[in-house]
Amino acid sequence: MKVTRTATLAGVSIAAMLALAACGNNAEEAAPADATAADASAMAPAPAASGTVVAVAQGNPDFSTLVSAVTAAGLGDTLNGGGPFTVFAPTNAAFEKVPAATRENLMAPAGKADLTKILTYHVVPGRVDAATLTQQIQAGGGSAQLTTVQGGVLTARAGADGSVTLTDAKGGVSRVVQADVAASNGVIHAIDTVVMP
Repeated sequence: MKVTRTATLAGVSIAAMLALAACGNNAEEAAPADATAADASAMAPAPAASGTVVAVAQGNPDFSTLVSAVTAAGLGDTLNGGGPFTVFAPTNAAFEKVPAATRENLMAPAGKADLTKILTYHVVPGRVDAATLTQQIQAGGGSAQLTTVQGGVLTARAGADGSVTLTDAKGGVSRVVQADVAASNGVIHAIDTVVMP
């Protein structure tokens, strides 16, 4: 039962991540050249996704690595799952920061369990939009602890310019580059670095 629950949660988690994939606006492409302006716009809401996560996920080549990861993890059959979930979805550029050998190992059949663990670490149960996350950070005195579907914790912090970062279990930091992409089973925030449990 634990394996089924984990697989279902993983699939639903990835489904929400894939909803971001179909969004036509990639924050990395639209980001201003000035770093301060880019940080200030990091939590600007993005247009809502339409259709199921499966339908919208296949429409954006900027998330092809995420789609490949879902396939390698064998989670395709569960992508229409319920929710709601909040997904911190890495872009292709985020995956490129992971060493090629590590990516290859994770995408191999022997890496399926580790890949699932990483993918579900990007998902938080419930619908946490940018405004709610900002409130949680303020209520936490400058940070909010987010327990993921995988069971680990991400620490969210807000910068003075309104940008939001996530610190993972290994001390790595990722920045939200696009917020509030609506999906039928949750909300998605694009991030610039893969977080690791």
